[in-house]
Amino acid sequence: MASVHESLYFNPMLTNGVVHANVFGVRDWVTPHKMALLVLLSELGRAGAQLGLLERRRLNRLLLPLLQGPDMALSRLRKAIEECCPHLAGSVHIRLKLMAEGELKDMEQFFDDLSDSFSGTEPEVHKTSVVGLFLRHMILAYNKLSFSQVYKLYTALQQYFQKDEKKDGADENEMELTNPEELDGKMEKEELDGPLREEEIACSGPLSQKQAEYFLSQQASLLKNDETKALAPASLQKELNNLLKFNPDFAEAHYLSYLNSLRVQDVFSSTHSLLHYFDRLILTGAESKSNGDEGYGRSLRYAALNLAALHCRFGHYQQAELALQEAIRIAQESNDHVCLQHCLSWLYILEQKIFDSCVLLEHSVNKSLHFGLPYLASLGIQSLVQQRAFAGKAANKLMDALKDSDLLHWKHSLSELIDISIAQKTAIWRLYGRSTMALQQAQTLLSMNSLEAVNVGVQQNNTESFAVVLCHLAELHAEQGYFAAASEILKHLKERFPPNSQHAQLWMLFDQKIQFERAMNDGRYHVADSLVAGITALNSIEGVYRKAIVLKAQNQMSEAHKLLQKLLIHCQKIKNTEMVIRVLLSIAELYWRSSCHTIALPVLLQALALAREYSLQYLASETVLNLAFSQLILGIPEQALNILHMAIEPVLAHGAVLDKGCAMFLVAKCQVASAASYTPQKKIEALESAILNLNEAKTYFAKVDCKEQLRDVLYFQARLFHTLGKTQERNKCAMLFRQLHQELPAHGVPLINAFK
Repeated sequence: MASVHESLYFNPMLTNGVVHANVFGVRDWVTPHKMALLVLLSELGRAGAQLGLLERRRLNRLLLPLLQGPDMALSRLRKAIEECCPHLAGSVHIRLKLMAEGELKDMEQFFDDLSDSFSGTEPEVHKTSVVGLFLRHMILAYNKLSFSQVYKLYTALQQYFQKDEKKDGADENEMELTNPEELDGKMEKEELDGPLREEEIACSGPLSQKQAEYFLSQQASLLKNDETKALAPASLQKELNNLLKFNPDFAEAHYLSYLNSLRVQDVFSSTHSLLHYFDRLILTGAESKSNGDEGYGRSLRYAALNLAALHCRFGHYQQAELALQEAIRIAQESNDHVCLQHCLSWLYILEQKIFDSCVLLEHSVNKSLHFGLPYLASLGIQSLVQQRAFAGKAANKLMDALKDSDLLHWKHSLSELIDISIAQKTAIWRLYGRSTMALQQAQTLLSMNSLEAVNVGVQQNNTESFAVVLCHLAELHAEQGYFAAASEILKHLKERFPPNSQHAQLWMLFDQKIQFERAMNDGRYHVADSLVAGITALNSIEGVYRKAIVLKAQNQMSEAHKLLQKLLIHCQKIKNTEMVIRVLLSIAELYWRSSCHTIALPVLLQALALAREYSLQYLASETVLNLAFSQLILGIPEQALNILHMAIEPVLAHGAVLDKGCAMFLVAKCQVASAASYTPQKKIEALESAILNLNEAKTYFAKVDCKEQLRDVLYFQARLFHTLGKTQERNKCAMLFRQLHQELPAHGVPLINAFK
């Protein structure tokens, strides 16, 4: 957000007993709260060496937020001072009482004495210090007041003090009726160092220009770094409307209103505020002051560029393209290469919605490096890496490209892009099925400290990158059966990114997906079906896929097949290769369940070819496991065992617990089927090895509470123990099987039902 212009001043007015100095050379006016601060500074100078080092340090840390922040009630100011130095708080209160209950000449004498702070060879306050500038502003503002304004200021001071006295009397009466221990809490330090609370802003009256600058910069910083600490959208808009009522040409207030409207996805208000922001830049002449005659044109082309970005964000691609063409035309007329590079980046984003072409992006990266725009160049590299990851490029080449962009980040201290790069690495490793590497990258980002300076009490790095990484982390824990840990991560996400924040949809989708998987594992298909609507609202493709999975589990094969065929055509059209492979695997499973085993083979081979072409190693391993299951059904278990050894290692190393259990269960099935042609001794060894694998599979299924698979394993184990003549173990498995069979709906338990 641009800096506040020197030519902006608020209209002089009198509201709520606050006198506004009608002085265009002074950007502050005297208020009762600021007089209380002046008394505090005066008493601080008088105390001198009587104050201890710790007390002085606390008071110095307290002064800056008090000088910059809005006016506050005297009771809260006294509490703040008491936290640092109780003796000084009493002195300030007595001094204010004498002034408020005295005569007008006492206030006059007080301001006359303030000038003495700068006198002498070693003055108490330096003129150029923060405190010195504040004192000089207040003295100048007071000296410019007319007699009637001085009298109104004195009356306002009396009201300010009397209001505090009345509140103290009410508090004493309340204490008589309340347990004193309940009122013993101290005001936390973050109340002053942290962001402004809604009630403070609402009760503080009109803000001076400096207070408005502080308020706007603080809220803008909070919206970027920690949206939860910023004012609620409605409250922030109310305060911005209040600021704009006093000064409609305050451009920065319009821009913050634009950012606030984006939080709630308000298209009309955000467009309205953005246009007003650039209109005010031109009207106030701020751009022309800093950029000469080019200022007006600069505002116009960047206004068109920002409007294009806004339309693109809301999915209005046709309007975005028209605005972008306007920005390109004005930038070309002005020979503005920097603006043209930003336009080229957005042009790639718009073209990407129509067709995949990296020519524009490569050209943008080269030009950005040529014109010294590292931020834009790095974003281009990140987009190239993302596009090539979806195109199936090798992971080592992508990581080399990200390493080059990381050099740019660290060289120019681009902390936001460092976070984006690590989050992108996490997503790429997840795409390629390397969960261990994804977990390592996620932990790297979470353990990093932000390079950006933020206020005390503000959560660092509350950005989209952290939301993405935490969502991946929650899903990784859920896949390994650590549902309690996943719930804790999601709980943290809900606190860090509330439902009304702009990145909340990320954790909402992952939360729904994790709940869906748990319901499916537990056999509660009606619960899973109820979650489909929520997933569809957040991601239509995922929602349709999950609906087909539920229909398949409920044995509604024809409906599931129709849905999967439609989804397959759509995903092939938009080139979502990962989902295409998952849909093909689900279609193959439908063919198995319909006893069309030979028809499933071409589908699986198509999925395997796609997985290998696009370097999706984990999906390729999962497809090989499905092929092994097909070979088992077709009566060639020896061949199935051979290809299992090729695919099972990536699954055990990086797979979800459920997939590990299914893989070990499949190995046991193949071992039993192969043992039919063995010698008696070798057959016994094969069956005992199968039992061990079934024990491992049972452990995996128990970890994710997958009762249907547990029931199948127990049934299979009981049959094997019976074959080996181990009656006691057989009876134990049979008893556990019966317990689960009574809990679950009876669909029949065939010896070989499905891979999953």
